[in-house]
Amino acid sequence: MIKSSICDLLGIEYPVFQGGMAWIADGKLAAAVSNGGGLGIIAAGNAPGEYVRQQIQIAKSMTNKPFGVNIMLMSPFADEVAQTVIEEKVAVVTTGAGNPSKYIKDWLAVGIKVIPVVASVAMAKLMTRLGASALIAEGGESGGHVGELTTMVLVPQVCDATNLPVLAAGGIADGRGVAAAFMLGAQGVQMGTRFLSATECTIHPVYKEKILKATDLCTIVTGKRLGHPVRSLRTPFSKKYFEAEYGGMSDEELEQLGTGALRLAVQEGDNERGSFLSGQIAAMVKKEQPAAEIVREVMEEAEPILLRASQWVK
Repeated sequence: MIKSSICDLLGIEYPVFQGGMAWIADGKLAAAVSNGGGLGIIAAGNAPGEYVRQQIQIAKSMTNKPFGVNIMLMSPFADEVAQTVIEEKVAVVTTGAGNPSKYIKDWLAVGIKVIPVVASVAMAKLMTRLGASALIAEGGESGGHVGELTTMVLVPQVCDATNLPVLAAGGIADGRGVAAAFMLGAQGVQMGTRFLSATECTIHPVYKEKILKATDLCTIVTGKRLGHPVRSLRTPFSKKYFEAEYGGMSDEELEQLGTGALRLAVQEGDNERGSFLSGQIAAMVKKEQPAAEIVREVMEEAEPILLRASQWVK
């Protein structure tokens, strides 16, 4: 069985994180992943602290294994949620869409393992200096907020730039992706889109069906003009947004157009107004299955691949 320093650091069986997907990764999904041997993560997204507290308590009621909370630093409730995770004594905090520097000292002081998502070598070095426990190097193949570099390019550079364990994220859906991540120097992986197909994932049936029927060219990146690019499925809404982005609409109108779009996709399956976040690997997600089975399956697939790779060198 594949184990790494990530497993020892967090007390988990498999070095697999479930991505913090806003309005998707709730306490139920996080608990299911943690019970399956990985690290489940609750997504704070743009939600207030009380919502996050409720999801943390749901997860605590469903698992005695470690789980984490992802804090999206662009959220107007980021300060509130940063305090909530301290009060709830969460084991792990991951962060995204910003710089968590102002919170790290307080989190470390109460024993929280801080594992930021980074999209550049510079951010990886800064987080290392500030005392992060590990790093998630996320390439632009991922869903949601994305950076410029691909996973293949970013991961080895981040591994070279830090002495911390690194998890690879972006474009990973099966054992081949896991094996590739380890070959690049990572000691674990984070998957988001793959867990959209989990039985415990409570997205609208329309959303889940779109993932299961996705093709290789199914995603689009919008929001670059505003400085916050996001990858989602190609839908009437995403096409409308893309056209508006480069069609003369003001920044304020563009921001308004996207407000609430993810919730409409997750909760209502609204094809006309909803933003269905997804990574490029959606076409590789073929069936709905329990979260624990996903965790176990990808690791079991990766092991023989890594063993074969070691035999190629004579």
